[in-house]
Amino acid sequence: MSTHPNEAALLAMITGRADELAEITRDLIRFPTINPPGDAYRPCAEYLGERLRKRGFDVQYIRAEGAPGDTDSHPRINVIARYEGGPGPCVHFNSHIDVVEAGEGWTLPPFEGVIRDGKVYGRGACDMKGGLAASVVAVEALLDAGVPIPGKLEISGTADEESGGYGGVAWLAERGWFSRPRVDHVIIPEPLNVDRVCIGHRGVWWGEIETLGRIAHGSMPFLGDSAIRHMGAVVEAFEERLYPRLADHTTVMPVVPDGARTPTLNINSVHGGQAEPQEGRLPSPVVADSCRMVFDRRLLIEEDLEAVKGEMRALLDSLSQTRSGFRYHLRDLFEVRPSMTEPDRPVVTQTARAVQQVLGRPAALVCSPGTYDQKHVDRIGKLRDCIAYGPGILDLAHQPDEYVEIEAMVQSAQVMALSAWALMSGGK
Repeated sequence: MSTHPNEAALLAMITGRADELAEITRDLIRFPTINPPGDAYRPCAEYLGERLRKRGFDVQYIRAEGAPGDTDSHPRINVIARYEGGPGPCVHFNSHIDVVEAGEGWTLPPFEGVIRDGKVYGRGACDMKGGLAASVVAVEALLDAGVPIPGKLEISGTADEESGGYGGVAWLAERGWFSRPRVDHVIIPEPLNVDRVCIGHRGVWWGEIETLGRIAHGSMPFLGDSAIRHMGAVVEAFEERLYPRLADHTTVMPVVPDGARTPTLNINSVHGGQAEPQEGRLPSPVVADSCRMVFDRRLLIEEDLEAVKGEMRALLDSLSQTRSGFRYHLRDLFEVRPSMTEPDRPVVTQTARAVQQVLGRPAALVCSPGTYDQKHVDRIGKLRDCIAYGPGILDLAHQPDEYVEIEAMVQSAQVMALSAWALMSGGK
């Protein structure tokens, strides 16, 4: 590992900035960057950009014009700040600035950034404004350590990760912002615990199945054909044929938790027949002529997306052959292929070594059961040297009273600083 010449002073400097780390996180939480619809993106991006501009970064604000959700009232604003050091590689820290809605059940204000008992509370504290703050402190400490920067440093705050990243990293990757030669290594500070290096994620296919029937009077259902009953047959086929097959597959991906080491299928919703009646009103007596199911199929690195789709269509086609009147439509809604960075890539090995150095224990290499913006860096940017590493506990994301521990932010900032230095110095 290419060690920093003032390593002890660098780590001590970051430890001494714990209060500043908490304040940056608090400031970021106070921008209610709720997506959808995409509120407060510009002021949040400008807060980050102005801070880094004062430290010598070249700052650009980039609107993802034409991306889903981009409007004049809710522009998809991204900020990218770059520091030109020496001739070495570029290390890019990418964080999304959007958060999900607060929802119910909070005991603390979700957008005030309350600091209590060594934690910063608020929507986005864990996912992932605490990680963004840690990356800022990490690079600022490197600048203040009194040693010339051997490569380039970038920090970005990007839009819309919570809705697929199409107004953020995907849009930017299509235009070369996450590709060589501009960028060599990407670290995404998602909340996966300070002792874990996340090297990838499962894939996903969201689809919709619609079963078709024939409307009739509810008192004479034999004159119609219930689409809901046909959908019941689909669910039964899942239970008897598909779920057992999925349980038989295992993966080399180190996915956490263990239950995600097999492919999974979740039924998100089922809607059939007429809309639910308003309070005080009764429904009309009709046989449902349509029923729709939205499903969420998660894929392993060993699976082929087209083969997975073919398996689903074969199951539905078999029902068409064996069940009288069964007709269906199958529609694609969203898809992401699995992504996994090779464990011997420099961004993996150097970050894992930094974890060992800071925490005194080995880093666990894991994969995420869901997806995050690595998919776009890999699939669009064609950049394999990408991981997720950051403070926070993933289980707290999107929950009421979400928080991030200040000590974890300090530790992750130390890991980020050490790994960035090693990577800029050409560490393998």
